[in-house]
Amino acid sequence: MGFSVWNLLIILVIVLLLFGAKRLRNIGGDLGAAVKGFKKSMKDEGEKVEDKQDEGKVIEGEVNKEKSEK
Repeated sequence: MGFSVWNLLIILVIVLLLFGAKRLRNIGGDLGAAVKGFKKSMKDEGEKVEDKQDEGKVIEGEVNKEKSEK
């Protein structure tokens, strides 16, 4: 069971009548900002995980300051 183009247009008209174009535009902008913020936080978290993994690696010939100070 699928929706035809006419069904979708009727739903769109009803939603526009209920909420109004300005309110829908604001909702769309807020939703876009939320998705953008979520993607940014996921990217930042991924970089933190990579940094934590790199802290444990010692490159040949490299002196780790924390270990040499102890």
